[in-house]
Amino acid sequence: MLGRVIGLRQHAQTRRRAWATLPCLHNTSKLVTVVKRRQRWRFQVQRWRKEMTTPISIEDVRREVKILKALSGHKNLVKFYEACEDTLNVYIVMELCKGGELLDRILSRGGRYTEEDAKVIIVQILSVVAFCHLQGVVHRDLKPENFLFAANDEHADMKLIDFGLSDFIKPDERLNDIVGSAYYVAPEVLHRSYSTEADIWSIGVITYILLCGSRPFWSRTESGIFRSVLRADPNFVDSPWPDISPVAKDFVRRLLNKDYRKRMTAAQALTHPWLRDAQRQIPLDMLIYRLVKSYLRATPLRQSALKVTWLQFMLLEPTNDGYISLDNFRMALFQNATEAMSDSRVPDILNALEPLAFTRMDFEEFCAAAISPYHLEALNGWEQIASTAFEFFELEGNRVISIKELARVELNLPPAAYSMLRDWIRPEDSKLNIFGYTRYLHGVTIRSSSSNTRHR
Repeated sequence: MLGRVIGLRQHAQTRRRAWATLPCLHNTSKLVTVVKRRQRWRFQVQRWRKEMTTPISIEDVRREVKILKALSGHKNLVKFYEACEDTLNVYIVMELCKGGELLDRILSRGGRYTEEDAKVIIVQILSVVAFCHLQGVVHRDLKPENFLFAANDEHADMKLIDFGLSDFIKPDERLNDIVGSAYYVAPEVLHRSYSTEADIWSIGVITYILLCGSRPFWSRTESGIFRSVLRADPNFVDSPWPDISPVAKDFVRRLLNKDYRKRMTAAQALTHPWLRDAQRQIPLDMLIYRLVKSYLRATPLRQSALKVTWLQFMLLEPTNDGYISLDNFRMALFQNATEAMSDSRVPDILNALEPLAFTRMDFEEFCAAAISPYHLEALNGWEQIASTAFEFFELEGNRVISIKELARVELNLPPAAYSMLRDWIRPEDSKLNIFGYTRYLHGVTIRSSSSNTRHR
């Protein structure tokens, strides 16, 4: 008989189990050994009732089991042992986390953490989420209730649980189904076009709660919460925010940026000044692969415009003379791979890096490829960064270009965009001006250009 219920969610129950003798477990040889030694093992068993027979519900369970089986090897990820079923239920057997939810720890502290204690929590969250994202898994329901402590000890490791809403995602894929918990959902999820950046927004909400004890987006109704999320204007004025360090506030703002392109990745957030620790190993960042892919496909003018870190470069293990090639990208990816990475087809991005099979890239060119203009624009000193970069571009790469060439060759835009692009080029020498330079770095579409023109 299963023990007492310790958690509930739709269609599922989580129970404590004293003996590892579930009759429906497939690997019975291991169970016999355990019984002979009279060892007591404790598991967490998630039970799904088979009355939820809709195709969507069945697919949700199958996907959760597949993800849990595929993901392994991170200390902040709940361990998966087995999935099984009988005539009435489906069971997912995982490690038992006896320390309770992060939410309970927050409440036991009076609703908030000190900055130093919050850092310990956020580093663990970012570390496991960076791992999931590298494997091509987006969680989609990050919240304090879905982080359990392994033991009651104050310094016990946290474990990420509940992958019922998670999904595999390719590096350039956008998802469109609205899932998650209202207080933690990102604006782009409500717009039905999102990727792993939605998890980063949720971490921003968790960090905000840890530091001040209240939610950044609140209303009495779900629709009201969604309106607050879409406004994306959290309060950093009221108490206790005046007493919280500026660097911590900057960290939260960088995660809760309404423009998902300007949000830090989980790996980047671990290098933010608020969390930076020279002794901590930084995880490989899939964004680097995506940016290098875009760089390799760019025109020579755009490559010159982008030339303006080191840690990600070193993770690729350059040669003694400081170069990397396709083999470095391939090796770094496979060294960090789990089954999930192949299920989400993450390695397919290596096909787009094929030009590096015939050439090499030094650190300067890697920086040009791997730095996102959107992330730079989110920094306080963006104007000075852009001005300095433009001065370098003027010396190294700016050239005479016609509106027609800029539209067709560089930006792949139709003649309808010609009038907008006139503002980008200096009339005296037909070269890009600083406004055109910064817009060119971002790339532009007819939809975004018309939107910018309306708001100018």
